[in-house]
Formats: sequence, C-alpha cells, structure tokens
Amino acid sequence: MLQPPSRLLKAAVQFVSRTRLSSGAFRCPCRNVSVKTGGWKTKKVPQRYLGQPSPYTHPHLIKYGEVTPGLTQMEFELRRQRLASLIEAHAERLSGSSRAADSAHVVIVLSHPIRYMTNDIPYPFHQNQDFLYLTGILEPDSALVMFGSRRPDQAILFMPRRDPARELWDGPRSGRDGAAALTGLERVHCIEELGMVLKSLKGGTVWYDGSQPCHPRLHQTHVRPLLETGAVARSLRPLTHSLRAIKSPAEVELMKGAGRITAQSNATGVEMMPCFVTCWPDKLKYTWLDNGAQFSDHADHLTVLFFSKAFKKTMAICRGDIDEALIYAKFDFECRAHGANFLAYPPVVAGGNRANTLHYINNNQIIKDGEMVLLDGGCEHYGYVSDVTRTWPVNGKFSEAQRELYEAVLEVQLACLSLSSPGVSLDHIYSTMLTLLAKQLRELRVLPHSANDADAIKAARRYCPHHVGHYLGMDVHDTPELSRSQPLQPGMAVTIEPGLYFSEDDESCPERFRGLGVRIEDDVVIQEHGGPLILSENTPKTVLDVETACTQTK
Repeated sequence: MLQPPSRLLKAAVQFVSRTRLSSGAFRCPCRNVSVKTGGWKTKKVPQRYLGQPSPYTHPHLIKYGEVTPGLTQMEFELRRQRLASLIEAHAERLSGSSRAADSAHVVIVLSHPIRYMTNDIPYPFHQNQDFLYLTGILEPDSALVMFGSRRPDQAILFMPRRDPARELWDGPRSGRDGAAALTGLERVHCIEELGMVLKSLKGGTVWYDGSQPCHPRLHQTHVRPLLETGAVARSLRPLTHSLRAIKSPAEVELMKGAGRITAQSNATGVEMMPCFVTCWPDKLKYTWLDNGAQFSDHADHLTVLFFSKAFKKTMAICRGDIDEALIYAKFDFECRAHGANFLAYPPVVAGGNRANTLHYINNNQIIKDGEMVLLDGGCEHYGYVSDVTRTWPVNGKFSEAQRELYEAVLEVQLACLSLSSPGVSLDHIYSTMLTLLAKQLRELRVLPHSANDADAIKAARRYCPHHVGHYLGMDVHDTPELSRSQPLQPGMAVTIEPGLYFSEDDESCPERFRGLGVRIEDDVVIQEHGGPLILSENTPKTVLDVETACTQTK
C-alpha cells in the first residue's frame, strides 16, 4: 500500500489543471503562468548525432520543436513554470504572509547514472522520470537547476562534456550545443560546473530529494556541500508527482500508442512490420508496405499506425502444451516490432496454478493443454507505459468452470470501469470491487448464499488480495506519492484490474475452481465528459473475442 499523502501533496494536486487560452498562450491557474507560443525561438539542431533522437537523425519520429517524440519544447517549459508556481504557492502558505516573495528557492533534479551489471557491462539506461518529465533529456550524468526569488522559474541545464574518446565506446553525446538546441533552454553548462553554480545561487530553500539520491556521485560531489551549509531542504517529489499525475493531451496520445502496441491497432488485414507515417502541417511522408499499399494521415503531429496486435498474435500461437518462455518471447517481439522501445516491466506469464502467484515472473514452465495462462504485460512508448492483463485458455476454448470464473471477473471489471470518473477515488472503486466480488463468490457457490456481508467481503479480500488499480504514466506504478484515496481528476491515468485466485491446494473452494486464477486489466484515462477513455479497449476481452483470437492463424 502507498504511504499516506502529505499535506503538501494534497494541496499540490488541487493546483494541477490545464487551460488553453484563445490568444495562443498556455496558462497555469496556479499563479496565472502563461507561456506565449509565438515567442519561443527554436534553435537549429546540430547536423550530427546527439545523445538521443533529434529531428536531424530521426525525422521519422520527431519534428523540429519537439524534444522527444510528440512532446514540444513548449510543453516542457510549461511543466517547469507550473512547478515554479507550486513552489511559490506552498512557500506562501508556509510563511502565512507575503514574506515568501522575498525568499529564494533552488530546485535540483539529477538524472540517473549508468548502472553496471558486471565490470564494464552496463544495464540498458533508463532515465529518472522526474528529470525526464522536466527536461526531455535522455542522457545520464546530467542535472536541472531552477532558481529565483519567490518563483524559481529560471532554469539551467547541466550536461556531460563531449569526449571523443568516450564517444568511441559509448556513442555520441549531445553536448551543450545539442542540448540547448533540442530543449530550447538558453543556459546550458557542463556538468562539472554544477557545484560552482549551486554555491553561487545561495538559495534560502533547496527543493531536492536527497534521502536516496538518484545519482550518488553527483550528489556527493556537487549537491551535498550545498546542503551542509545549513540551507532548508524540502522534498520535491510530492510536487513533481502531482504534476505528473494529470496527463496533457500529448501525453495521452503517447499512452494511446503504448496501448495500441500492447493491445492492438487499427483493424486491418495487413500483416507486416509497422508502417510509420510522419506528418507536418505542409508536408507528408509515406512509408510503403510490402504489398504496395500506401497509408497516410493528415494530422499535423506525429502519427504512428500499428497494424499488428501483440496480445492477439500472442494468443494465436497457443496450441496445446506450450512453454511460458515462448509466450514471453512472442509478446516481447510483437511489442518491439511494432514500435515499443522495450517492455515496461518483466511480464507475468503464468500458466495454470502459477496464476495464483501474483508476481510470478520465472516464466519457464510448460502450460498444459486445457490450462489457462495469465499474461500481465506492457511496453514503454517514448517515456510512457502500458499495463494490461488478459487470461485465456491455451487450447483456445474455455472449459465450463473457466468460463464461469472468467465471466464473473469480467462482470466486476466492467462495473469498475464504469465508475472511473472525476471525483471518484481508486479506494472507492476498490470498495465497490470487493462488494461485487463478494456477490460473485456467492453466485459461484464459493460462499453459501446465507453468508453475511462481513464474511463475504472478508472472502473477497482473500480471493483477490490486491487493490483494484494504481496510477499509470511514465512508470508502471506511477506517482507513488499520490494516495489512492485522492479523488480522480480529468487527465489522470489508472489501471482497473480485479481478479479471483483459487489455489490448487485450497480445499475450502469448489474443486472445479481449484488451480484457476483470472485477472483482467485495462488502462484508463479519466475524462471530464463521455466516460473513461480505455486505452486497451481493443484487446480481446469477452469470451467470444478471446476464443476467436486464440483460433486465428499464427
């Protein structure tokens, strides 16, 4: 369970909202922050490889003015300005007067370092999400500093110095010029200057998470000396998490992409590697398919069309006895082949009774003909992730007991999805889930119809020992600082994932259900109107759709 939210976090979330002004400016209601889109000067990106994709090297993914695919310099600037407004508002509440206007603030956010599995063999690099959220920089050994009196709205980016000897081994780096052009930030320094700059700022309050530094070397060398001067240190994470919790339209589009890859894309008969179509307002690029067909999209932003279906194709390879490792490999391949950067987390591929081990990730046993498999998997798509679970029979046909249990969980899941709306908390949906599961346990005759409500709820907790869902975004269990008792707001992304699990050794449940475990999970964006936006809605879920997907040609 998550830790109880601090008062700072609760107050911060109340400030988070978005408004688009008709004058072409973005406004943050926190302190009427506005950033005029017309005044932003886009620098020319160096005509060389940088430390991450750029419009020069990856024109099929990213256009000029974007820092990462689909996210513009303006979006990142707005995020930094909104963070500055949250800090200003919190400082005023703490002081209880306008004295906060005279106080200086320094914000420090470090990147992740490269981590090594052994000797000089690195793990794949994964950026600190808060640093990525505020900068768009995907390189290690970097830092962001924001500062100012009252509002820390001035930003300095610190990047590793370019080193041809290191780049020979590790690949190109952006350097100061590349990072400045890509992000639009005016002030970019070498990372070696971080300590000197921090010493010169003399902030009254330092906003930094130093209890478990995400980059120990930079913390020890550059940040710790500042903290030892007696500066007041406050945690930044509750504020950044409150911002990250509510997704912008551009973020929702990226999450739709992750959902399409994990689940399915537009329903077409074309079976092939992905077709990427990149669109500008006055220019359109096409990618030709193997069969000569040509696809296009006239939207004025990057659009990626995915024509294959990771879950459907994974379901389709199941025939009789099958190795969990093969299902894992197929799912991983389909996600990567159709646009995913990588899997978001080690997937659960649990056959038979192993579905009752909630975090089973060994994925190395044989699933027998007639058993079900539970696959809990997701992918990362340019910094945003999906998290979807489906359960299906490996021989393509539910048995009577499997169907009973599956449809009971599905009925509860659909009811919980319908509750996913503004003002309703995940905790409330969880309470409803337990009530509905208790009802299903009676109907399945796991409990006698005479069981009282308290005993039925207790049984529901036993047979579904996890929560109904969690926040989703740049991480699978995103923004853990945010309590699930917090009312949902438009733009928040969550999962809805009820389940029922009956161990093969549980003699208290009917024999026909022993060894069965079912979970059904979808990714949802909360909307102001029109009900929840279900990102994974095209993944087979009804009994008919699941059985149809299982019997498709490989």
